[in-house]
Amino acid sequence: MNKMLTGAVAAAASFALVGEAAATEWNVSVWGKRRAFTEHVEKLAELVSEKTGGEFTMNVSYGGLSKNRENLDGISIGAFEMAQFCAGYHRDKNRVITVLELPFLGVANLEEEVAVSKAVYAHPAAAEEMEQWNAMLLMTSPMPQYNLVGTGDPRDELAEFEGMRVRATGGLGKAFEAVGGVPTSVTATEAYQAMESGVVDTVAFAQHAHLSFGTINQADWWTANLNPGTVNCPVVVNIDAYEALSDAEREALDSSVDEALAHYLTNYGELLQRWDSVLEEKGVQKVEIDEAVIAEFRAKAADPIRDAWIKDMEAQGLPGQELYDLVVKTLDDHRSGS
Repeated sequence: MNKMLTGAVAAAASFALVGEAAATEWNVSVWGKRRAFTEHVEKLAELVSEKTGGEFTMNVSYGGLSKNRENLDGISIGAFEMAQFCAGYHRDKNRVITVLELPFLGVANLEEEVAVSKAVYAHPAAAEEMEQWNAMLLMTSPMPQYNLVGTGDPRDELAEFEGMRVRATGGLGKAFEAVGGVPTSVTATEAYQAMESGVVDTVAFAQHAHLSFGTINQADWWTANLNPGTVNCPVVVNIDAYEALSDAEREALDSSVDEALAHYLTNYGELLQRWDSVLEEKGVQKVEIDEAVIAEFRAKAADPIRDAWIKDMEAQGLPGQELYDLVVKTLDDHRSGS
C-alpha cells in the first residue's frame, strides 16, 4: 500500500511539474513607476493572461531588471523577454527609428504618432537593425509633443535659449543646440535631481513625465505650444522568446497589441484633458510662445537637422530619405483616411 501511495504521489508531482513547465512566464523591463507611459504594457500583460487562461503571464518590473539605458542590451542577451527603451538613449544602436525623433515633423496628436511609428517599425531596415540585438519591435509608446518646464523667468524668446541648459535627448537635443541651447541627455529618472541641483535650467518632457518624475514640482513655467518634437520609445521582445511561444500564445500576444495601444490612448487623453488644472494646482505659469518665435526656431532647427540626418544615414548605408518620405506619406495618408 505504501508503495502504491508513493507511486501515486510521484505521479501527481510529475503531473504538476509538467503543468508548470507548460506555463509561459515573461519578465518585462521598464523603469520609473507605473504611469501613462507604461499603461499599454500593463494592459498587454492583462490581455495576454486573460486570453490564455493564465498560461502566459508577464511580470512587469520597474527598474528591477535593468537600467533604462541598458534594456536593449538585456534583450539581446536574453536577460528578459520584453522591454521598453527610448531611441535617444543609444542612437547608434537604433538609428532607423531616430527618424521619428527629428524635430518639427508636424505630428499633431497621439493617433498620428502611432501611425508613423507603425509604418517605420514595419520597414525592413528597422526590423533588420533590431535583429542585430535579437529584438523585434512590438509596439510604440506614443507621446505628445514635448514641452519645457523651467525655473526663473519664462524663456519665450529664441535669444533666451542661448546658453540654456536643457534636458533633451535625440533630435530634440539637436534642435535646442541649433538655437544656442546646451542639451544634456540625463535619463528621465535623473531629470528631477538635475533640475533641483541646477545642472539644467529646463527639462523637455511630455506631460506624463513632468508629473511622474516630479519636474513639474520644480517648475515656475511651462511652454504650452513650443512643440518641437517628441521621442520614440518602442516596446521590443526577444526574438528567441517570441519564436518559442506556442501558436496560441503568439496569437494572444499579437492580437492584443492594438487593444493595448487603444487603452493607452484613452488613458493619456484623460491626462491631457486635466493638464491645465494640474498647472494651476502646482502654481506653474502656462506660457504661450509667439508663432513668429516658433517659426524662427523651426527654420533654424527643422530643415538643417533633417538634411544632416538623411545624409548621415545614407552614408551608413541606411535609406534615410526613404524613411523620412515614409513618415511624410504616412501622415498624409492618415489625415486623408486612406
